[in-house]
Amino acid sequence: MRDFSDDLSRLRTSLAEARQYLRIDDLRDQRPELETEATRPDLWDDPDRARAVTGELAALVDDVDAYEGLEADVEDAETLAEMAREEGDESLEPEIEAAIAELRERFSRLELRSLFTGEHDEADAIIEVQSGEGGADAQDWANMLLRMYLRWAERGGFATEIEEVSEGSEAGISSATVMIKGRHAYGLLRSEHGVHRLVRMSPFNAQGKRQTAFAALKVTPFLEDVPDVVIDDKELRIDVYRSSGAGGQHVNVTDSAVRITHLPTGIVVSCQNERSQHQNKDRAMQILKAKLAEVARLEREAELDEIRGEQHSVGFGSQIRSYVLQPYQMVKDLRTDHETGVVDAVLDGDVDPFMEAYLRWRRAEDLATT
Repeated sequence: MRDFSDDLSRLRTSLAEARQYLRIDDLRDQRPELETEATRPDLWDDPDRARAVTGELAALVDDVDAYEGLEADVEDAETLAEMAREEGDESLEPEIEAAIAELRERFSRLELRSLFTGEHDEADAIIEVQSGEGGADAQDWANMLLRMYLRWAERGGFATEIEEVSEGSEAGISSATVMIKGRHAYGLLRSEHGVHRLVRMSPFNAQGKRQTAFAALKVTPFLEDVPDVVIDDKELRIDVYRSSGAGGQHVNVTDSAVRITHLPTGIVVSCQNERSQHQNKDRAMQILKAKLAEVARLEREAELDEIRGEQHSVGFGSQIRSYVLQPYQMVKDLRTDHETGVVDAVLDGDVDPFMEAYLRWRRAEDLATT
């Protein structure tokens, strides 16, 4: 009969670590107060406060339930192993091994939560895809990136709202803005901020030559309420235009799209997804405030790479990740050195291993500088 005591002991250690990094004792202390506040009859008289309370409670319950589920399953595995040992029943070994393997995987996924240390890691995210150098291939590549992150969001259970899409002059898209909603959306997507490079045999080249194309992804935490940001209407240029998605593929076409330019900073935001000009303007202003809040935060902290990463031109020498389709197949992150040869899976939204590698790399970098 195999001895599982070392495996089970390591699971117990992982459970104790999870109790610490999830702050389970603190969460249990906070829960009654939050539950009481969440059931107040007048809670929704202040919608912003109501969303904050219910969001905090949902996150708390999620963490506590995840921990308690693991705690119960570790105990079940220990009980099963003890029963098999006492009875000398070797037929239970495969079941015990499977239970231990599954628990290891669950602890590995849960450990990611300990890597979310940024101020806004739990927030929703605004992502902006922008084509760069490479002509038609770059516009096609921007469209491929947009699809990749939409598929990633779908696989991860995140809600998406496409705010604006500008068609490319030759193919694909020139730019797109998408809201991705869900817990840790920004914490995960901040790893993707930067320039992405594609190498392939160009479908737009009659000679079928290999082509390099670039597109950039900008990621901003979306904050529902930004009280410190005050915008003077005189600093804004507001343009109204007819929206145009890629053949209706990405956006509900309206006649009331809104583009707002913040003149002092040059920041431009657009929204064309809502049904009225008023709604589009309100959403565009929300996005603008979030972006201005980020600028202010970066100026205060003087650490540009803390939230947005270094800013580069969208071209050669500036990429964070390369996607090579020919002459071989590989996706490689140039910061973490994480790579895979399964390019199709990545382009279909399997980006989580790159995000996890970045979070671990970022933590190691932070520890090395402290």
